[in-house]
Amino acid sequence: MPVPVPRQRAIPAVESGQAPAASTGGPSGESGAVAPRKEDTAQNISDTVGKSTDGATVAHTNLTLLLIEDDPGGSTIVPELLDQAGKPIRVRTARNLTEAERLLTDDVHCILLDLALPAPGRAGEADDDELSVLRHVLELAPRHAVLALTASGDAERGAEAVRVGAQDYLFRDELDSRLLSRAIRYAVERKRSDTAERRLAEGRLRAQENARLERGLLPTPLLEGSALRFAARYRPGRSRALLGGDFYDVVRTPDGTVHAMIGDVCGHGPDEAALGVELRIAWRALTLAGLCGDELLNTLQQVLEHERSDEEIFATLCTVDIAPDGRRAGLCLAGHPAPLVARPGREPRLLPYDNNGPALGLLPGARWPRMQVELGAEWSLMLYTDGLIEGRVGEGGDRLGQDGMVDMVRRQLAAGLSGEQLLRAAVNEVRELNGGELTDDVAVLLLDRVP
Repeated sequence: MPVPVPRQRAIPAVESGQAPAASTGGPSGESGAVAPRKEDTAQNISDTVGKSTDGATVAHTNLTLLLIEDDPGGSTIVPELLDQAGKPIRVRTARNLTEAERLLTDDVHCILLDLALPAPGRAGEADDDELSVLRHVLELAPRHAVLALTASGDAERGAEAVRVGAQDYLFRDELDSRLLSRAIRYAVERKRSDTAERRLAEGRLRAQENARLERGLLPTPLLEGSALRFAARYRPGRSRALLGGDFYDVVRTPDGTVHAMIGDVCGHGPDEAALGVELRIAWRALTLAGLCGDELLNTLQQVLEHERSDEEIFATLCTVDIAPDGRRAGLCLAGHPAPLVARPGREPRLLPYDNNGPALGLLPGARWPRMQVELGAEWSLMLYTDGLIEGRVGEGGDRLGQDGMVDMVRRQLAAGLSGEQLLRAAVNEVRELNGGELTDDVAVLLLDRVP
């Protein structure tokens, strides 16, 4: 059976002032309602003209109302309206939901739905849900304002329609141009407000979920049974982010060895942050499986090569494995700055970095030699990313550098700082020297052995 052709309701010339008012019906069967005065309707609808259903501005667009009513005779339910400029308001009429779906375009500002319209697919059947047609329209037009039209005195059904999702309800036999224009304005504005609140709530929820996700991706050190003390400081370079391309981790294996790692994926976006998390998790799994040194770094390079989005992406890495007695350690550097070690009675210094291998992802088949270093009985070992040393010093172009960082840590240790206090003071001083927030990610971890 063919679908009825939708009809665009004609606006009598009397409303534009081109013909005198008439009290008889027009040729289409519409009653010749007397045109309202411009000053009565223009202000009421001025806020809705030029606004789309999602709140965007539409330049000089006539207000459009979609009337959905089952009226084969074509009699008028909606009184005639003029917009702010005195032009006819466009009224589209659909006799069923199939027509309504075809006429529901982005320039429709409001829907006026007759609740007496039969629900889709239920012709001639009793429907326990009196508002099923409204629910269908709300699903069909989630971004449009909807006014429910019901019989006079059926306020309960109208109120239920509002609870279901309509912006307001009107009585069919009490409509006039002023009431309808005001209802349209309020419905559109209410829909815009509801949409804005919903988007704001969704944005807040998404931000909270992202924050929880990013916090969950930060490592929890596995140091149970170790006498070493651990502290860390992490500041992503991305605005309002909790996670950047820097990553670190610390675990203790069953043999008593403490393994520490810190790394940096080039770049500062969410893709780099995700890759950093993948490398950290892979490092932990491989370390707990017994890999270390060159074998571990070679496997991590394979992970990076498979997971990176671009062949130019690389990552620097520093790994340290501290013997169970805590007096010596193995060091591997993959294009990463050497750790700093501080001992009582001695000046802080950098660990050897002569055998520094290339960053991961740069050279296929690269090797990363493991160096043995002596730590002694009491020490503090600080691993860091280049965000800590590449900040500017003052207004010039000079960078803090590794030498400047060593001097800074020496002063802070002499002032009695240690652990979390030391790292907090170091990051804060680097920011102050830079003259503001650092643009690069910063990760610093500190391991202390105190007999």
